[in-house]
Amino acid sequence: MADKNDLRRSRPNAYPVSGEETNSLQRASSRTIPPVCSFPPIANRAARVLVLGSMPGAASLRAGRYYAYPHNAFWPIMGALIGAAPEIAYVQRTLILKRAGIALWDVMASCVRSGSLDADIDETSIVPNDFPAFFAGHRQVKHVFFNGSKAENCFNRYVRPRVAGCTLQFTRLPSTSPAHASRSLAGKLEAWRAVSDALAKS
Repeated sequence: MADKNDLRRSRPNAYPVSGEETNSLQRASSRTIPPVCSFPPIANRAARVLVLGSMPGAASLRAGRYYAYPHNAFWPIMGALIGAAPEIAYVQRTLILKRAGIALWDVMASCVRSGSLDADIDETSIVPNDFPAFFAGHRQVKHVFFNGSKAENCFNRYVRPRVAGCTLQFTRLPSTSPAHASRSLAGKLEAWRAVSDALAKS
């Protein structure tokens, strides 16, 4: 009679899975998960800078608001820079952004994401937002700030070749997500002051 180790070795799932097999499993899994979709931009015609995330997290999608997760540093930073603090009503915060000349959006229009983190995004499912149309309608935007590396990488891959004719500056800022805890709130705020500097120069 075979012992338990022999039986375990005889099972198909006891063998290591190749990289191609893993990718196939991920693609099959992504077909069973409905895509998530981002929000319309917060912007008016007078916007001078654009701040881009990757895709709203699960808490934001449930709330229907940008950066709704309470531990995300985006609104505390906006509070320090332009007075759009998290304790202020969301609608009022969006008005403060617009008055300051800040537009807010995400790079992705939709994607399949198994969790709430950027690392959970299925790269093959990414559909970018229509940035040629956005920049055509917001001609005063001259500086684009990325909220973290995922937003920058996705923009460079899926969008930048389509807006090559636009005269824009690009700056990556440290992610405001609590998942990126290597930099303190004070350190993130110091880096994000570049947004205020860009507004002052525009």
